[in-house]
Amino acid sequence: MQLATPEAVGLSGPRLEKLTAWMAHQVTSNRLPGLSAMVHRRGQNAYFNCTGQMDREAGKPVAEDTIFRIYSMTKPITAVAAMICYEDGQFQLDDPIAKFLPEFAEMRVWDGNHNSPNGELNTVPAEGYITVRHLLTHTAGFSYEFMQAGPVEAYYRKHKITFNPSRQTEGGADLAAITSRLAIAPLVRQPGSGWGYSVSIDVLGRLIEVWSGQSLDRYFDERIFQPLGMTDTAFHVAGDKLDRFAACYEPSEGGGLGRLNSTDAVIRKSDGIGLKLSDAPVGSRYTQMPETLSGGGGLTGTIGDYGRFCQILLQKGELDGQRILGRKTVEFMAVNHLPGNQDMAGMGQPIWSESSAEGIGYGLGMAVVIDAPTTQLIRSNGEYFWGGAASTAFWIDPAEEMFVVFMTQLTPSSFYPIRAELRVATYLALVD
Repeated sequence: MQLATPEAVGLSGPRLEKLTAWMAHQVTSNRLPGLSAMVHRRGQNAYFNCTGQMDREAGKPVAEDTIFRIYSMTKPITAVAAMICYEDGQFQLDDPIAKFLPEFAEMRVWDGNHNSPNGELNTVPAEGYITVRHLLTHTAGFSYEFMQAGPVEAYYRKHKITFNPSRQTEGGADLAAITSRLAIAPLVRQPGSGWGYSVSIDVLGRLIEVWSGQSLDRYFDERIFQPLGMTDTAFHVAGDKLDRFAACYEPSEGGGLGRLNSTDAVIRKSDGIGLKLSDAPVGSRYTQMPETLSGGGGLTGTIGDYGRFCQILLQKGELDGQRILGRKTVEFMAVNHLPGNQDMAGMGQPIWSESSAEGIGYGLGMAVVIDAPTTQLIRSNGEYFWGGAASTAFWIDPAEEMFVVFMTQLTPSSFYPIRAELRVATYLALVD
């Protein structure tokens, strides 16, 4: 990776050494198996470092070309793909999704009461249609099967409504089949009435297939990955790249998705408690092309690839002579679209671990900072960002002409305050 001198872009080289030391501590303290980070400012990459192991069992170090599971960092890519369709004239944001997927025409909403005597959920008719904007902002009323919030999530599990191939128990299904199952399920809340992290972006992936007439992987490849040179980003890791695929880990105790809201997950530990392997590269489901192409969390890729994706957003849709979105479209995606300019806390719904809720709005496919001091982290108003379940993260800070990409492989992403610490270790290097 070609790097500029930090001072040439307003960063302090000596102060960036604190970021290097912090990264080394993540490995020596037994928090993370290995990690890599890049800092880009004013059009140039100014910092890159990797340390630790991508596969501890095989003794392989993290490298610049290591391939990671990026999980929910897939969502902004899907949102960009949708907005390319938007610029192609395929839809308007307030179009009902039933215009393109008729099975969503008559949705019902769980009424919040216990099951009826026959065991079914009590529901009422939806008061309005789910729109494309609802999908892009997680206000459609959907949920996730792995959340333990209530009976709707239990319904998802019972009826195998999951876009994650690793959680499917009967061979998976394509996007058309899974979205059809979802359309029969009750919504958690009325469309547009609250923010709730959900399978919305997976449904958006299915819409991209309908709008484009292509499978989601092919559309991504032709409209985003090839133009940007993201040659290692895909829904699976090809055989000739398997030696670059990282293993995934979890804490040796107290981890797992089921513990995200537990006391153990909230306690901020300075030292790690140990690691155990959760998904080895050999035999991983990512070594085969999945039947379910999850636009909400299915991609793998390198830090360099994701850096190019961030760069084209920071540069308002153009990179190296390739324009995939208009300037105004990118700017429109990166402002808060929640009603009344509310933050996610104001929408009254639980937040997922990729972000806090106070001071954070939601744009089209990405969280947006609308009140930086309220977030209690170092950041700028107008920053947009997200993360993935294996503790990966990115943020784009237009005010500082800067983005940061961070890669590792530890689930759950909330177990340590890694992202908050990374912000301190990065921003302390700004001198101009």
